[in-house]
Amino acid sequence: MNRLYRAIVASSLCLPVLAGCSTNPATGRLQFNLLSRSEEIAIGTEAAPVLVEEYGGEVANQRLVAYVERVGRSLVQHTEGDASTLPWEFFLLDSDVVNAFALPGGKVFISRGLASRLSSEAELAGVIGHEIGHVTAKHANERISQQLFVQLGIVAAGLGASRTDEDVIKYGVPIVVGIGGQGYLLHFGRNQELEADELGLRYMARTGYDPWALLDVMNVLQNASSDSGPPEFLSTHPRSDTRMTQIRSLLNREHYRAATDPRPDRLERRYQTEFLALLATPGG
Repeated sequence: MNRLYRAIVASSLCLPVLAGCSTNPATGRLQFNLLSRSEEIAIGTEAAPVLVEEYGGEVANQRLVAYVERVGRSLVQHTEGDASTLPWEFFLLDSDVVNAFALPGGKVFISRGLASRLSSEAELAGVIGHEIGHVTAKHANERISQQLFVQLGIVAAGLGASRTDEDVIKYGVPIVVGIGGQGYLLHFGRNQELEADELGLRYMARTGYDPWALLDVMNVLQNASSDSGPPEFLSTHPRSDTRMTQIRSLLNREHYRAATDPRPDRLERRYQTEFLALLATPGG
Protein backbone atom coordinates (compact mmCIF):
# COMPACT_ATOMS: atom_id res chain seq x y z
CA MET A 1 0.00 0.00 0.00
CA ASN A 2 2.78 2.44 0.87
CA ARG A 3 4.52 1.78 -2.44
CA LEU A 4 1.24 2.29 -4.33
CA TYR A 5 0.55 5.51 -2.40
CA ARG A 6 3.99 6.89 -3.21
CA ALA A 7 3.53 6.02 -6.87
CA ILE A 8 0.18 7.84 -6.94
CA VAL A 9 1.67 10.92 -5.26
CA ALA A 10 4.66 10.89 -7.62
CA SER A 11 2.35 10.57 -10.60
CA SER A 12 0.29 13.55 -9.46
CA LEU A 13 3.42 15.66 -9.10
CA CYS A 14 4.53 14.63 -12.55
CA LEU A 15 1.38 15.64 -14.38
CA PRO A 16 2.51 19.25 -15.05
CA VAL A 17 6.06 18.25 -15.97
CA LEU A 18 5.90 14.79 -17.48
CA ALA A 19 9.29 15.25 -19.13
CA GLY A 20 10.88 15.35 -15.69
CA CYS A 21 9.50 12.01 -14.53
CA SER A 22 11.00 8.55 -14.91
CA THR A 23 11.10 5.19 -13.18
CA ASN A 24 14.37 4.61 -11.35
CA PRO A 25 15.91 1.18 -12.11
CA ALA A 26 17.48 0.96 -8.65
CA THR A 27 14.40 1.79 -6.57
CA GLY A 28 11.59 0.92 -9.00
CA ARG A 29 9.70 4.08 -8.14
CA LEU A 30 8.61 7.03 -10.24
CA GLN A 31 10.69 10.16 -9.66
CA PHE A 32 10.50 13.84 -10.53
CA ASN A 33 13.99 14.54 -11.87
CA LEU A 34 14.68 17.66 -13.90
CA LEU A 35 18.37 16.88 -14.36
CA SER A 36 19.59 14.70 -17.20
CA ARG A 37 22.48 12.28 -16.72
CA SER A 38 24.93 14.74 -18.30
CA GLU A 39 23.64 17.54 -16.07
CA GLU A 40 24.05 15.40 -12.95
CA ILE A 41 27.64 14.69 -13.99
CA ALA A 42 28.25 18.39 -14.70
CA ILE A 43 27.04 19.47 -11.26
CA GLY A 44 29.08 16.78 -9.51
CA THR A 45 32.19 17.66 -11.49
CA GLU A 46 31.85 21.36 -10.70
CA ALA A 47 31.03 20.92 -7.01
CA ALA A 48 33.65 18.27 -6.18
CA PRO A 49 36.74 20.56 -6.07
CA VAL A 50 34.86 23.06 -3.89
CA LEU A 51 34.01 20.38 -1.34
CA VAL A 52 37.49 18.82 -1.43
CA GLU A 53 38.96 22.21 -0.54
CA GLU A 54 36.29 22.86 2.09
CA TYR A 55 37.21 19.60 3.86
CA GLY A 56 40.98 20.13 3.87
CA GLY A 57 41.92 18.47 0.60
CA GLU A 58 42.49 14.81 -0.12
CA VAL A 59 44.65 12.46 1.94
CA ALA A 60 48.08 12.50 0.31
CA ASN A 61 48.95 8.82 0.67
CA GLN A 62 47.96 7.25 -2.64
CA ARG A 63 47.84 3.75 -1.16
CA LEU A 64 45.01 4.88 1.10
CA VAL A 65 43.23 6.58 -1.79
CA ALA A 66 43.62 3.45 -3.91
CA TYR A 67 42.17 1.32 -1.10
CA VAL A 68 39.01 3.42 -0.94
CA GLU A 69 38.82 3.50 -4.74
CA ARG A 70 39.09 -0.30 -4.96
CA VAL A 71 36.27 -0.86 -2.49
CA GLY A 72 34.06 1.70 -4.20
CA ARG A 73 34.60 0.32 -7.69
CA SER A 74 33.89 -3.23 -6.55
CA LEU A 75 30.50 -2.05 -5.29
CA VAL A 76 29.46 -0.01 -8.33
CA GLN A 77 29.88 -3.08 -10.56
CA HIS A 78 26.70 -4.40 -8.92
CA THR A 79 24.49 -1.35 -9.44
CA GLU A 80 21.43 -1.23 -11.66
CA GLY A 81 20.81 0.16 -15.12
CA ASP A 82 23.68 2.17 -16.56
CA ALA A 83 24.90 3.46 -13.18
CA SER A 84 28.14 1.49 -13.36
CA THR A 85 29.19 3.54 -16.41
CA LEU A 86 29.04 6.86 -14.56
CA PRO A 87 32.43 8.58 -14.13
CA TRP A 88 32.73 7.36 -10.54
CA GLU A 89 35.34 8.93 -8.27
CA PHE A 90 36.02 8.13 -4.63
CA PHE A 91 37.62 10.74 -2.39
CA LEU A 92 39.31 10.28 1.01
CA LEU A 93 39.16 13.72 2.61
CA ASP A 94 41.92 14.85 4.96
CA SER A 95 39.55 16.01 7.67
CA ASP A 96 38.85 14.98 11.26
CA VAL A 97 35.16 15.70 10.67
CA VAL A 98 33.11 12.49 10.79
CA ASN A 99 31.33 12.62 7.46
CA ALA A 100 30.56 10.94 4.15
CA PHE A 101 28.45 12.16 1.25
CA ALA A 102 27.92 11.82 -2.49
CA LEU A 103 27.32 14.15 -5.40
CA PRO A 104 25.13 13.45 -8.42
CA GLY A 105 27.01 11.81 -11.24
CA GLY A 106 29.09 9.45 -9.09
CA LYS A 107 31.36 11.47 -6.79
CA VAL A 108 31.62 9.77 -3.36
CA PHE A 109 33.44 11.21 -0.34
CA ILE A 110 34.47 9.83 3.04
CA SER A 111 36.51 11.71 5.62
CA ARG A 112 39.61 10.46 7.39
CA GLY A 113 37.74 11.17 10.63
CA LEU A 114 35.05 8.62 9.78
CA ALA A 115 37.35 6.05 8.13
CA SER A 116 39.60 6.01 11.19
CA ARG A 117 36.66 5.00 13.40
CA LEU A 118 35.77 1.96 11.31
CA SER A 119 37.28 -1.43 12.10
CA SER A 120 36.83 -3.48 8.93
CA GLU A 121 36.72 -3.24 5.16
CA ALA A 122 33.12 -4.43 5.33
CA GLU A 123 32.22 -1.36 7.42
CA LEU A 124 33.98 0.88 4.88
CA ALA A 125 31.93 -0.85 2.17
CA GLY A 126 28.81 -0.12 4.23
CA VAL A 127 29.53 3.62 4.27
CA ILE A 128 30.47 3.75 0.60
CA GLY A 129 27.60 1.47 -0.44
CA HIS A 130 25.11 3.76 1.32
CA GLU A 131 26.50 6.77 -0.55
CA ILE A 132 26.45 4.89 -3.85
CA GLY A 133 22.79 4.20 -3.06
CA HIS A 134 22.12 7.93 -2.85
CA VAL A 135 23.61 8.28 -6.34
CA THR A 136 21.78 5.36 -7.96
CA ALA A 137 18.50 6.41 -6.33
CA LYS A 138 19.11 9.91 -7.73
CA HIS A 139 18.36 11.53 -4.39
CA ALA A 140 20.44 14.63 -5.12
CA ASN A 141 18.65 15.00 -8.45
CA GLU A 142 15.33 14.85 -6.59
CA ARG A 143 16.36 17.45 -4.01
CA ILE A 144 17.87 19.81 -6.56
CA SER A 145 14.84 19.41 -8.84
CA GLN A 146 12.46 20.17 -5.98
CA GLN A 147 14.34 23.32 -5.03
CA LEU A 148 14.65 24.50 -8.62
CA PHE A 149 10.93 23.89 -9.06
CA VAL A 150 10.12 25.98 -5.99
CA GLN A 151 12.68 28.72 -6.58
CA LEU A 152 12.29 29.23 -10.29
CA GLY A 153 8.88 27.85 -11.23
CA ILE A 154 8.09 25.15 -13.76
CA VAL A 155 9.20 27.04 -16.87
CA ALA A 156 12.37 28.48 -15.37
CA ALA A 157 13.31 25.20 -13.69
CA GLY A 158 13.16 23.53 -17.08
CA LEU A 159 15.40 26.32 -18.39
CA GLY A 160 13.93 25.73 -21.80
CA ALA A 161 14.64 23.07 -24.37
CA SER A 162 17.95 24.74 -25.26
CA ARG A 163 19.38 24.73 -21.73
CA THR A 164 23.08 23.90 -21.38
CA ASP A 165 25.15 22.24 -18.69
CA GLU A 166 26.43 25.72 -17.80
CA ASP A 167 22.85 26.84 -17.08
CA VAL A 168 22.26 23.88 -14.79
CA ILE A 169 25.60 24.33 -13.01
CA LYS A 170 24.78 27.99 -12.37
CA TYR A 171 21.59 27.08 -10.51
CA GLY A 172 22.39 23.60 -9.24
CA VAL A 173 25.83 23.87 -7.63
CA PRO A 174 24.84 26.52 -5.04
CA ILE A 175 22.08 24.17 -3.86
CA VAL A 176 24.76 21.58 -3.10
CA VAL A 177 27.60 23.69 -1.66
CA GLY A 178 26.16 27.15 -1.09
CA ILE A 179 27.78 30.38 -2.13
CA GLY A 180 31.46 30.69 -1.32
CA GLY A 181 31.66 27.08 -0.11
CA GLN A 182 29.74 26.09 2.98
CA GLY A 183 30.30 22.36 3.03
CA TYR A 184 27.83 19.81 1.77
CA LEU A 185 24.33 21.32 2.05
CA LEU A 186 21.94 18.69 0.71
CA HIS A 187 19.72 17.17 3.38
CA PHE A 188 17.94 13.92 2.61
CA GLY A 189 14.59 12.89 4.00
CA ARG A 190 13.98 9.77 6.06
CA ASN A 191 12.57 7.80 3.13
CA GLN A 192 15.61 8.66 1.03
CA GLU A 193 17.89 7.49 3.83
CA LEU A 194 15.94 4.25 4.10
CA GLU A 195 16.33 3.72 0.35
CA ALA A 196 20.08 4.37 0.51
CA ASP A 197 20.38 1.91 3.40
CA GLU A 198 18.52 -0.76 1.45
CA LEU A 199 20.57 -0.20 -1.69
CA GLY A 200 23.80 -0.16 0.30
CA LEU A 201 22.95 -3.55 1.82
CA ARG A 202 22.12 -4.87 -1.65
CA TYR A 203 25.44 -3.77 -3.14
CA MET A 204 27.41 -5.08 -0.15
CA ALA A 205 25.80 -8.53 -0.40
CA ARG A 206 26.23 -8.70 -4.18
CA THR A 207 29.92 -7.80 -3.84
CA GLY A 208 30.51 -10.39 -1.12
CA TYR A 209 30.75 -8.11 1.92
CA ASP A 210 28.91 -8.98 5.11
CA PRO A 211 25.89 -6.61 5.00
CA TRP A 212 25.49 -6.89 8.78
CA ALA A 213 28.50 -4.58 9.00
CA LEU A 214 26.19 -1.66 8.18
CA LEU A 215 24.70 -2.02 11.66
CA ASP A 216 28.20 -1.62 13.09
CA VAL A 217 28.58 1.59 11.08
CA MET A 218 25.42 2.93 12.70
CA ASN A 219 26.89 2.13 16.11
CA VAL A 220 30.10 3.94 15.17
CA LEU A 221 28.05 7.02 14.33
CA GLN A 222 26.14 6.74 17.58
CA ASN A 223 29.39 6.57 19.53
CA ALA A 224 30.79 9.52 17.60
CA SER A 225 27.68 11.46 18.54
CA SER A 226 28.18 10.76 22.25
CA ASP A 227 31.86 11.76 22.11
CA SER A 228 31.52 15.41 21.12
CA GLY A 229 28.04 16.12 19.84
CA PRO A 230 26.43 14.83 16.66
CA PRO A 231 28.95 14.21 13.85
CA GLU A 232 28.46 16.22 10.67
CA PHE A 233 27.30 13.05 8.92
CA LEU A 234 24.16 13.06 11.05
CA SER A 235 23.23 16.59 9.97
CA THR A 236 22.61 15.33 6.43
CA HIS A 237 22.04 11.64 7.23
CA PRO A 238 19.76 11.57 10.27
CA ARG A 239 20.08 8.43 12.36
CA SER A 240 16.83 7.05 13.66
CA ASP A 241 15.43 3.95 15.30
CA THR A 242 13.35 3.51 12.14
CA ARG A 243 16.50 3.12 10.05
CA MET A 244 18.03 0.64 12.48
CA THR A 245 14.80 -1.35 12.56
CA GLN A 246 14.62 -1.48 8.77
CA ILE A 247 18.24 -2.60 8.43
CA ARG A 248 17.63 -5.44 10.88
CA SER A 249 14.40 -6.36 9.13
CA LEU A 250 16.10 -6.49 5.73
CA LEU A 251 19.01 -8.52 7.06
CA ASN A 252 16.63 -11.10 8.52
CA ARG A 253 15.05 -11.79 5.13
CA GLU A 254 15.76 -15.19 3.67
CA HIS A 255 17.82 -14.00 0.70
CA TYR A 256 20.23 -12.12 2.98
CA ARG A 257 20.51 -15.00 5.42
CA ALA A 258 21.25 -17.39 2.55
CA ALA A 259 23.83 -15.05 1.05
CA THR A 260 25.66 -14.66 4.36
CA ASP A 261 25.55 -18.21 5.75
CA PRO A 262 28.28 -18.56 6.75
CA ARG A 263 28.96 -14.85 6.99
CA PRO A 264 31.85 -13.57 4.91
CA ASP A 265 35.12 -12.50 6.49
CA ARG A 266 34.75 -8.81 7.29
CA LEU A 267 38.38 -8.29 6.29
CA GLU A 268 39.25 -6.67 9.60
CA ARG A 269 42.92 -7.69 9.46
CA ARG A 270 43.38 -6.30 5.95
CA TYR A 271 41.73 -3.04 6.93
CA GLN A 272 43.93 -2.77 10.03
CA THR A 273 47.21 -3.50 8.25
CA GLU A 274 46.67 -1.98 4.82
CA PHE A 275 44.57 1.03 5.75
CA LEU A 276 44.39 2.02 9.41
CA ALA A 277 48.11 1.47 10.04
CA LEU A 278 48.97 3.76 7.13
CA LEU A 279 46.34 6.29 8.14
CA ALA A 280 47.91 6.56 11.59
CA THR A 281 51.41 7.29 10.29
CA PRO A 282 52.64 10.90 9.90
CA GLY A 283 51.55 12.19 6.52
CA GLY A 284 49.10 9.31 6.17
